[in-house]
Amino acid sequence: MSDRPQRTNTYTADPVSDRYRECLFDWLAAHAPLWNQITYRRRQAYFSDDSDVWDAEYTDLYDKYAPLIGKATCQQIARKNSEAWRSHFRLLEQYHDDSNTAVTEKPSPPGYWGNRNEGYELHGLVRNDLYTLDWNEDTTTLEFGVGNVLEDRYDFEHNERVTLEVRGDPQWRGDDCRLELIYEEHTDRLRVQHPVRIQSTDLRKQREGAFTHTLDSENTTQAAAIDVGANNTLAIVTETGDTAVYHARPEFKRFQDASERIATLQSELPDDVYTSHRIQRLYDDRSQTRDHSRDAAVKHAAEWLLERNIDTVYVGDLTDVLDTHWSADVNEKTHAFWSHRQLLDRIELTLGDVGITVTETGEYDSSSECPECGSSDVTRDGDSFRCHDCELDAHSDLAGAWNLLQSEVGPMARPAALSAERDRDAPADGAYWQWNDHEWTPAGYGEQSWSLDQPSISEPASSQPG
Repeated sequence: MSDRPQRTNTYTADPVSDRYRECLFDWLAAHAPLWNQITYRRRQAYFSDDSDVWDAEYTDLYDKYAPLIGKATCQQIARKNSEAWRSHFRLLEQYHDDSNTAVTEKPSPPGYWGNRNEGYELHGLVRNDLYTLDWNEDTTTLEFGVGNVLEDRYDFEHNERVTLEVRGDPQWRGDDCRLELIYEEHTDRLRVQHPVRIQSTDLRKQREGAFTHTLDSENTTQAAAIDVGANNTLAIVTETGDTAVYHARPEFKRFQDASERIATLQSELPDDVYTSHRIQRLYDDRSQTRDHSRDAAVKHAAEWLLERNIDTVYVGDLTDVLDTHWSADVNEKTHAFWSHRQLLDRIELTLGDVGITVTETGEYDSSSECPECGSSDVTRDGDSFRCHDCELDAHSDLAGAWNLLQSEVGPMARPAALSAERDRDAPADGAYWQWNDHEWTPAGYGEQSWSLDQPSISEPASSQPG
């Protein structure tokens, strides 16, 4: 069983009633104190000269916490804690191995999930056989039990369980593993991590099965280029002139808001204190929110490329641009927000899984000359690109992708839906895409696909594994 590959499905969820919501948060809040006490005892042994981490006793704590979260959940917390310590020792061994360059900084032992003064990290665990995901045509629900104290506190009937409505579709199918529920403070969102173990022989099949389209080698294949922009996650141009833009301004605004909140909390710290558990939670939440939309964009783009039988993709390498060409604001967007290297790795992994070859290529100044006439007398302002010689008006990131593609395949006809004015020439099936907290949907709102001041929205989505 342990040799089988594990993959994780990610969903969002909301309790179906206020009563379940209150119970859920009480249940989540009891996890961190137990984790902290187990961690404390093991850290005491770790820093002692005559004790061993694995000899630390903690099962007596179950008597206190099992009435709230259940004995099985107590055991899952202890197991996850052991996993964290084993990971620490593996990293420590690599750190002390002079021939291993993967770990260059001494790893720290497992830490705490918040504290009473700053608030606890709301992170819950459910054993694989103690939850139910019910996939119906209209709604998807997740059910799991809590300890008898919480059952009494919230007047649960016999066999009643906390029930959540789940949004999202499972990419991977296999045997259920331990479920994790994580509350993201800055977005007020509950994220569900649903790992499954897959038969090795099914892994490739499931990778391909996660997509509606596949490459058709009997028909003509095409190439495309992807520009990783500052205001847009991805901008794509194909040889046949199709274009797609994944609009990122609202996500960056949310990222900035989280960054400002972090900065405010840091300014309130004592002079000799540099971080806090709450600040670290906000950092983690910020990254997880970014990763969710980014990974979904890459998967959506892969589907879009497969539909057009694209077998080769050129992606711009921004290594030189980041440090020498762009503004500090753009550097923040690309370095911190999109995490460019991680994004490129995700593109290569996802597209590679479905047979699309990804090649990184130079992108320096790809948007500083006109892709139609080659003139350098151009103006770039945000999403807008204008050539003063041939009067080309284009989306700046699409102009960059067009230049990038032409540098690899030669001159090509003007792409469709090239304008930064999204309603002017965008096809009905979407040349511009926006994120709604769950999926990328067609955008068409004029000059801006989404106001920077408009909060994200999320509609419940039906999901049913086929």
